[in-house]
Amino acid sequence: MTETNVLLIVSLTLVAVAGTVVVATGEPSRQAVVLSVFGLLLGLLFVVLQAPDVALSQIGVGTAVVPLMVVLAVRKIRQLGSRR
Repeated sequence: MTETNVLLIVSLTLVAVAGTVVVATGEPSRQAVVLSVFGLLLGLLFVVLQAPDVALSQIGVGTAVVPLMVVLAVRKIRQLGSRR
C-alpha cells in the first residue's frame, strides 16, 4: 500500500466521521462550527485527490461562508423568537 493510498484512506475516514458528527450535533450554533471543520477536512480530501482548485473553493465557501450564514440565520431566528 502506497503513502498516497494511506493518506486517501485517512482523509476519507476523517470526512466520514466529521459528517456523522455534523448530523449528530443537535444545537445549530455548534453544528455550524462542526460544519466548518467538516468543510476544512473536505478541502483536505480534495488536495489529496489532486484537485487544488476545488479544494480552495471548498475551503472558502464550505469553511467560512456556509457556517457564517447558518450562524446568522440562527441568530436572526432567536431574535425574532424573543420579540414574541
